[in-house]
Amino acid sequence: MTAPLLALDGLSCRFGGLVAVGQVSFAVQPGEIFGLLGPNGAGKTTLFNLISGITPPSGGSVHWRGSTITGLPSHRIARLGIARTFQNLRLFGSLSCLENVLVGLHKRSRQPLIPALLGNGLFRRRQAQLEEEALALLRLLDLEPWAKQRAASLAYGDRRRLEIARALATGPELLLLDEPAAGLNPREKQELSALIRSIREQFNLSVLIIEHHVPLMMELCDRLAVLNFGERIALGTPEQVRRDPAVIEAYLGTSR
Repeated sequence: MTAPLLALDGLSCRFGGLVAVGQVSFAVQPGEIFGLLGPNGAGKTTLFNLISGITPPSGGSVHWRGSTITGLPSHRIARLGIARTFQNLRLFGSLSCLENVLVGLHKRSRQPLIPALLGNGLFRRRQAQLEEEALALLRLLDLEPWAKQRAASLAYGDRRRLEIARALATGPELLLLDEPAAGLNPREKQELSALIRSIREQFNLSVLIIEHHVPLMMELCDRLAVLNFGERIALGTPEQVRRDPAVIEAYLGTSR
């Protein structure tokens, strides 16, 4: 097996006396779609916050391509190639869809100060190039017709896709998706599954996804980890996880 892209080693997070995440370990391989399952309050989003640098860990470590990134601020982790979406959408509602994606392109949009101040031909050409890149991402996510529309005015499912487009704009190697199917109808969930596979292939990246919709996760993911009360209770392929007694009891319901 190749070296993991992302590896967690005994990662923990405590809020006072509450253990939100307790010594969780797993690794995500290059090109893999890896899922996180678990009941509400299992610690899944907290784990994303630890990986992406939003919350400092209480113990354990995070490794990216073999190097320790534990405790790095979120902007530095993003620059390494880790992008994420959020369970509660965090778009810039007053900006257009195009402008939201352009924000994601910021790390590739740096230009010399003088051309930027003068707004000369070099600056305008670069800006046009960035806008075309942003439009291409909106086109991929079926959002191009709303490029000039305020993000806050979009339907919920469209805003979900816009957040994915903005994350892709950063050029990630690992995309963290926090409940991307929340609020979607069955048809939209199937379209989302196909979209995630397409993104994996087109951008040659790995995906780490949190989702409550078990059938979608079982059909989409290469491997899964299951959390319960902040601890990992299962790890394996969808079929292995489906048959795990601890998972059946904690998340999928008691067997008959």
